Amino acid sequence: MQRNLLQTGFFAEIEKSLEDQTTLEDNWKAMESCVKLGLTRSIGLSNYNSQQIERILKVAQIKPVTNQVECHPYLNQKELISFCKEREIILTAYAPLCSPSKSWSQDKPKLLEDPRLLKLSERHGKSTAQIVLRYLYQLGTVPIPKSSNEKRLKENINIFDFNLSSEDMKILDSLNENTREFLFLGAKKHKEYPFTIPF
Repeated sequence: MQRNLLQTGFFAEIEKSLEDQTTLEDNWKAMESCVKLGLTRSIGLSNYNSQQIERILKVAQIKPVTNQVECHPYLNQKELISFCKEREIILTAYAPLCSPSKSWSQDKPKLLEDPRLLKLSERHGKSTAQIVLRYLYQLGTVPIPKSSNEKRLKENINIFDFNLSSEDMKILDSLNENTREFLFLGAKKHKEYPFTIPF
């Protein structure tokens, strides 16, 4: 395996299965063992907040290479991006297009139809998805959009032939509402639930 990620430490689907005995630090030590045994090349985190990352860094013999979190213009994670950069941890942005096809998202505003994005799309001759992915790239993240559509896959990778200006970036920054698509509400009572602090 190339890379394994350590999820925050809870099972989101079944509240009864939440395990309180193992610490994040214990889990990280187990992940380090996988590297030492040659089972994976690198290890990282997923859905960790700044305090949880600091806890891992205090005990880590092998530093996490990434923290994979939900990140899009409505939740731009700029504080967490900066925090991770200072510690040489790459922030991987999942759901960068705000999961437009998810059933629970139907009553929320559609990111890719936002009028501000549409204007930028027209100005640059790019799709709104390409504008979003370029924005996240310029913030210093590695966006990982999900698609099985060949046309969209090609479109999603074609973001390196243009740049967003500082004014464009300000417009995109203004979309931030700190709203999440993925709340993992089934795990909200778990002691390691990560979304209890700003970042």
